[in-house]
Amino acid sequence: MPLPYQKIVVKIGTSTITGKTNSIDYPGLIDLMRQLSVLCDRGISVTLVSSGAVAVGRDALNFPHLSKHIPKKQMLFAVGQPRLMAVYNKILRMYGHNAAEILLTRNDFVQRPHYLNARNTLNALLDQNVIPIINENDAISINEMKLGDNDTLSALVSGLIGANLLILVTDQNGLYTADPNKDPQAELIRVIDTPEIPESIREAAGGSVSGLGTGGMATKVHAADIARRMGTAVLIVNGQEPDIIIKAAEGQELGTLFKPVNTVLESRKRFILADFHGGANAVIIDEGAAKALQNGKSLLPAGIKSFTGDFVRGDTIRILDMDQHEVGVGVTNYSADNLRLMNGCRASQIETILGYTYGDEVIHHDFMILN
Repeated sequence: MPLPYQKIVVKIGTSTITGKTNSIDYPGLIDLMRQLSVLCDRGISVTLVSSGAVAVGRDALNFPHLSKHIPKKQMLFAVGQPRLMAVYNKILRMYGHNAAEILLTRNDFVQRPHYLNARNTLNALLDQNVIPIINENDAISINEMKLGDNDTLSALVSGLIGANLLILVTDQNGLYTADPNKDPQAELIRVIDTPEIPESIREAAGGSVSGLGTGGMATKVHAADIARRMGTAVLIVNGQEPDIIIKAAEGQELGTLFKPVNTVLESRKRFILADFHGGANAVIIDEGAAKALQNGKSLLPAGIKSFTGDFVRGDTIRILDMDQHEVGVGVTNYSADNLRLMNGCRASQIETILGYTYGDEVIHHDFMILN
C-alpha cells in the first residue's frame, strides 16, 4: 500500500544525536538512519536536517574551555561538521545508501539564483536516492545572514523542495497545553488545523526556559507555522519511540500534527508572483510551445522565437505568444545572455552551446503560472 507522503524532511537536534550526553549516541543514530533507509527503500524521498556539529567538535577537541566568542563556536562547527558527516556516511552505507552534505544560509532562500541552485541540487540528489543532510553553514555565516535555528531551516527546506511532511524529532511526545514536567494536568495536543495558531498554544510552547523540556518547543511551533503555510504538514514527535519516523511516514496518529493551510502549488505561486513586476522581461513562444504549456509541459528553448529585456536566472518573466498575448509568467532557469546564445536550439544542445546546463527547461512547468 502506498504511503501518504512521498517527500519527507526529518529534523533532529543535538540532544537526539548525543542522547543528551557529551558524545554521539551511536546506537540511537544507527537506528534513526535505519528508519530513513527503510523509507528510501519504499520509494520515499528523504531529506535530513541535522544539528550537532558544534557538540561533535567540542568532543573531538576534548571539551576545551572556550568563551562564547562567535569565532570559537564557528571553529567548533568547522571541526565537528566533517566528523558528523563521516559518521552519517558510514552508517548509511551499512544500509546501502549514500549521504550528501548541503550547507545553507539565509541567502540561499532570499536570493532567487541561490534558491534555484539549492532546489535543483537537492532534487537531483533525491532523484538518485541519495539522502541530503543539511545544516546551516555556521562556520562562515555572519549574524545578519543566519537563520538562527535548525527548526526554521527545516521548515524553509520543506518549502524549497515541496515536501509533503516535516517531522520534527524531539524528546517530548508532542506539544502539550502546559509543561508536562511541571503540570500533571497537561494534555497532549493532537491536531492544529486552524488558520492561525492560537495564542494559548504559543504561550504553552514558550512556557519554560527549555521549551517544554529540552525540545525547544517554541521554535518548533514557529517552524511548523512557516512550513504549513508552504503546503507542508508538520509532525512533532518523540524520537525515543520505536520506529517513530516510519510510523509518521505511514500516517499513524501520533505526536502533534499541524495541518497545512496552503497547498504546495499555492505556495509556489506566491513565490513566483513575489518577484513579478511586469515590465519588458519576456519570452515570445511559437504556437506549438503555447499548446504544450497548456497541456502541462515545460518551456523548452526550441519553442522560443525571441525575447525582450535583460533578465537573469531566477527572475520571473512574462511568456507571450506570437500575437503578444500573455500566456503566463514563470521563473526562468536561464538569463537573457544565455538565451541570446541558445535561443531556438534543442534541449540536447544546451550544454554544448553554453558549456554547462541548468536543465532542459527554460521555464519548468512547476514554476509557471498560466493565464
